[in-house]
Amino acid sequence: MSEGIKVIITNRRARHEYELLDRVEAGIELKGSEVKSLRAGKVNLQEAFCAVDDAGMQLFNCHIAPYGHYAHHEPTRPRRLLLHKKEIEKFKKGTEQKGLTIVPLRIYFKQGWAKVEVALARGKKLHDKRRDIADRESQRRLDRVMKE
Repeated sequence: MSEGIKVIITNRRARHEYELLDRVEAGIELKGSEVKSLRAGKVNLQEAFCAVDDAGMQLFNCHIAPYGHYAHHEPTRPRRLLLHKKEIEKFKKGTEQKGLTIVPLRIYFKQGWAKVEVALARGKKLHDKRRDIADRESQRRLDRVMKE
């Protein structure tokens, strides 16, 4: 990892469920209490997804827990992602193709700014997942043999 990057949460399930095609780093528009919750690690990306609308790209269903007794934000409110217009258009064209979606991969702080890594992804079939697991296990066996 590069210096200055502090990963808060990684969506490991997305790497298992989807074939990741194109990735981009986006800023995220947050309230003050949400930033404090992120720094405390009180965030969940399990059911999160992104969509492109007239206002740009939005992050939905990302649960950021309220921080302390003074936080008054809704935990799963839609959050605007900060991207260039060309990047938004590229993702919009990608989602118009059948079977493609936008998934958040991880949330992290980079030089003090909250960032989200999002990817254009295609859902994997069951046999693809099984092939990935078999490849991973064979690679582990090979690594063990090479180590000995």
